[in-house]
Amino acid sequence: MIKITTDTAQTEAVGAALAARLLDCGKEKAFVALYGDMGVGKTAFCRGFCQKIGILRVKSPTYTIVNEYTGGVRPVFHLDLYRLSGVQDLESIGFGEYLRRRGIILCEWPERAEDALPPDRIRVYLSRTENEGERTIDIRFPGEGDMIC
Repeated sequence: MIKITTDTAQTEAVGAALAARLLDCGKEKAFVALYGDMGVGKTAFCRGFCQKIGILRVKSPTYTIVNEYTGGVRPVFHLDLYRLSGVQDLESIGFGEYLRRRGIILCEWPERAEDALPPDRIRVYLSRTENEGERTIDIRFPGEGDMIC
């Protein structure tokens, strides 16, 4: 599924649409890996996703590494692995525990720990286009096709 956005509100709306699909499917757990350069809109995508879940205040976890949001219809664990030096650092943030918990993990900079990520993750690729302010958001679901249920 590929979407083109031209502003932050549209990027948030794509995040909200993915959250709606997960809720419609009754997903209790999911791992969403967000790939893209700095400033491309990963946190905006997460903000829209969380708002659909019922979480209104979302901050980038760049310095805290993990933000836990429990005020919505599903717990959301927002991870930012940018500051980690590799898979060995995952233990220090309780990564394995987050994988076992009920809730949705939104993970920015997942390439820092690619080998430790669950194989059934949803991959979201955000990138700039040649047009000023425009982004491409490419959402890839595990397995075949466009299904997550």
